[in-house]
Amino acid sequence: MTPDTAPPGLAATTYRRLRRHMSPSLALAGKFAGQGAVEVRGQGCRVRLSDGRDVLDFGSYAVTLLGHRHPAVVDAVRRQLDEMPVATRSLGNPLTAAAAEELAGYLGSPLDRVYFGTGGAEVVEAAVKLARLVTGRRTVVAVEGAYHGKTLGALALTHQERFRAGLEGLLGGVVHVDPADAAAVGRVAREGDLAAVVFEPVQGEHGVVPLREDVLAAWCADARAAGAFTVADEIQVGLRRTGERSAALGSGLEVDAVLLGKALGGGVMPVAAAVCADRLYQPLLDDPFLHTSTFGGQPLAMAAVPAALRAVEDHADNGALIAESIGRGLVGLCADFPDVLTEVRGRGLIWGLDFTSPEHAGEVIVALARHGLLVSPCLSRPRTLRLLPPLVATEDDVRAALEMLAAALGEARSALEGVRPREAVR
Repeated sequence: MTPDTAPPGLAATTYRRLRRHMSPSLALAGKFAGQGAVEVRGQGCRVRLSDGRDVLDFGSYAVTLLGHRHPAVVDAVRRQLDEMPVATRSLGNPLTAAAAEELAGYLGSPLDRVYFGTGGAEVVEAAVKLARLVTGRRTVVAVEGAYHGKTLGALALTHQERFRAGLEGLLGGVVHVDPADAAAVGRVAREGDLAAVVFEPVQGEHGVVPLREDVLAAWCADARAAGAFTVADEIQVGLRRTGERSAALGSGLEVDAVLLGKALGGGVMPVAAAVCADRLYQPLLDDPFLHTSTFGGQPLAMAAVPAALRAVEDHADNGALIAESIGRGLVGLCADFPDVLTEVRGRGLIWGLDFTSPEHAGEVIVALARHGLLVSPCLSRPRTLRLLPPLVATEDDVRAALEMLAAALGEARSALEGVRPREAVR
């Protein structure tokens, strides 16, 4: 990174504005994470803070799969900015058409219809809407522990009480089932009203919990037999985050839609997509104006999508090596600190770290903020942190992250035992 510095007083001004016009709690959280500084520049795996420090970003809630400002994506968006940044919404736009073709080809047949939105919750709601329209039914099966967004429609599928409290009743007809119950969808289907089953192959917000493939296969088969649809929400875990282009398709699951987002814009533009089979997409074939979004498919995001998909494939082999290194290192830390770190689990470039208590997790977050490693908490699971290294990370980045984690684990142990930190594991 270049040694540019932020204007004097930027951090103080930022936190004053956040407190005054947004939320004091939001200001406090940001001030804590940055140790009083604010973010001013990103490049690759690193984020420059206003006090001149660089921190290693293994968080960002899965958006920066390609790191910050990947040059291929930035160049594609910059070129389009000079041509046409927004669409008329009346004329055909070649960028939107090209991005749809690229994304459909990326996942492959039979998912060759694409609806573009700006965020994950939007495409979750689009998929549910399509399933209900095609089937004429109302019931949607979701999974205990699921997270599908916080808008009122998507929130009905999200399971965590923290996000639902005070907002009942939500969109009706949603049934949450036990993730280990292979017969659950079949039982719901026998009631005759099943429209869709929506699941995350790996539940990210719930603590990076992979769902059993045999259970998912049974659910897909039972839904198909009942004339209902299956939707894989891979907004957080698709696009090689778990190793495959699609976690569901890579496992051989016959799904009717894959939902993508977060990393789909290459860490540069906000964009999400529902990539669907013809039968599920039929209402939009009949009437393309039935479900629209003013900024869905806007040219800057559409320029980013093909560039991002190609960059993901360019870095896929490196991602596999990094995934192996980070997984091996985390298992070693779990063995070295069993009194603090009770379990690590994950797949590819998404890992959940379970701690002995929320207090231990909190102490680790405090220590990581000092050491300079960004991770993502699980808001509904306070004993768990998420680690989301990007495809562009190096072995040196992984080594640095593991050293910072080891130091933080040692400090958390000592802080709660009231003794001096022991030397960090290297």
